[in-house]
Amino acid sequence: MNNVIAITAFQDNYIWMLTSEKAPDKNSEQSVIIIDPGDARPVLEYLHSHHLIPAAIFITHQCYDHVGGIKAILDQYTQYTIPVYGPATEIVPCMTHPVKQGDIITINPTGPNNEECHFQVLDVPGHTAGHVAYFQQGAPGRLFCGDTLFAAGCGRLHTGLYSEMFHSLQKIAALPDDTLIYCAHEYTLANLKFACQLEPDNSDLQTRMAKTTQMRKLGQITIPSQLSEEKKTNPFLRCNTPAVTAAAKRYAEVAGLPQPSDATSVFRTVRDWKDRF
Repeated sequence: MNNVIAITAFQDNYIWMLTSEKAPDKNSEQSVIIIDPGDARPVLEYLHSHHLIPAAIFITHQCYDHVGGIKAILDQYTQYTIPVYGPATEIVPCMTHPVKQGDIITINPTGPNNEECHFQVLDVPGHTAGHVAYFQQGAPGRLFCGDTLFAAGCGRLHTGLYSEMFHSLQKIAALPDDTLIYCAHEYTLANLKFACQLEPDNSDLQTRMAKTTQMRKLGQITIPSQLSEEKKTNPFLRCNTPAVTAAAKRYAEVAGLPQPSDATSVFRTVRDWKDRF
């Protein structure tokens, strides 16, 4: 399953669907993996119009805009057994397969390209306490990470801890540099505007800002991003750099916060800054 389709939902959500590289054949069933279907309507419209059958549903975390469409989708395909994978420690509607760090998911699709595909589960708590991501190895690999790592940003902390989110981002940063990052929201331009406050002299950041601005003017989506680009431009992956550390210390002084003393506390300070930006 090498073709990734973006389904837009709500104001800025992306629901990801994975299919074969070949075009669907209206006379045959072709499988699709659905990731974080918060809204059933656009998913069902696409499935019906492209003659696709869900092979599995992957859920990264329990927030409503990621799980709200699961039941309605399953209700449309009661003749099939559709597994729903989700974080073992969170409440996910209709979940049949709780997963955790190190689990390997194997999907055997139907259709013109029926080679089985494999996904490694990563625990990436922070946004929520049980958040997981799904990594598909390849050239390049692909990471479906929900609301943990965003293009040029990271998720807010709801039920997770700062230390957990920092270590989750470090875990993602350790993946191969060519990994494609499929996050769940179109936040890139706003995230880059914040990043420029921390590193106004970062030439990679300025280049990305110009490119992203043009893409959004044309109505284009900015996802996926490449992990190597995130390491150069995403402040939450750069908390051990002199520029981001210095910016965090300046903000802490103005905001009356404790001075950050290591990369974890730099992350906490920068996340606090972003929350108020």
